[in-house]
Amino acid sequence: MAEHEKPVEKLLSYGAEMLSDAELLAIILRTGTSNMSVIELSQLILNAHPIYKGLSGLNYRYANDLMDIPGVGKVKACQILALNEISRRMATERTSPELTLSSSESVANYFMEQVRYQTKERVYALFCSSSCGLIHKVMISEGSIDRSIITNRELFKEALKANAASIVLIHNHPSGNPEPSNVDLVITKRIKKMGDDMGIPLLDHIIIGDGVYYSMHEEGLL
Repeated sequence: MAEHEKPVEKLLSYGAEMLSDAELLAIILRTGTSNMSVIELSQLILNAHPIYKGLSGLNYRYANDLMDIPGVGKVKACQILALNEISRRMATERTSPELTLSSSESVANYFMEQVRYQTKERVYALFCSSSCGLIHKVMISEGSIDRSIITNRELFKEALKANAASIVLIHNHPSGNPEPSNVDLVITKRIKKMGDDMGIPLLDHIIIGDGVYYSMHEEGLL
C-alpha cells in the first residue's frame, strides 16, 4: 500500500471526513492478518452481519459474534465494543443537558442511542422528583426478543425506595417499530391504575424503535 493511501496518513493529510467507514475502522484496529490487510479486515467486519451492514451493524454485535469473524480475536473484538460504547455515551452526553422528564421527545432522544440496538426488550423506569427532576434510573426487566414482562411489585418497590413523586417508563422494540402491542397497553393501564392509587402517577410510557419513538402520553393514552 502506498504511503498516501494508508488511513492514518490520509486522515492527517485530508481530514477524518475524507475516510471511508472501513478506513476509519482500520485506524482503530491498527493491524490486519497474515493474508488480509487491515482495510480488507475492516470491510469484512462491516459486511459480516447478515442483516445490518456498515457501521450500524456493529451495534448489533457481541464479543462472541465478533470473534467468529476470521481475523478478529479478543483484542479486536474489545476495540470494536469499546468504540460502540463510546459512540453511545457521546450521544447520551449530547442530549443530557436537554433532558426534561416532562417532555416525551427529550426523554426519547436521551435514551434513543442507548436502547435502539438492543436485541431483547428491556424496560427502564425513571423515578422523578416533584419538580420532574431525575432521581434514579433502573432497568426493571429484560424479556425475550418480542416481549418483556414487568410486575407492579418490582416497579413500585423501586419507586418507594427512591421516594419518587412520579414515574416514566421506557422500553425498546428490537423490531424497530415502536407501535405498542396489546401486552404493552394492558401493562401500562395496570401500572397507571396502581400508580394513581398509590399517589405515584405514571407520567408516560415511551417505546423506542429504530430512530423513532411512541409516547403514550402524546397519544392521549395517559
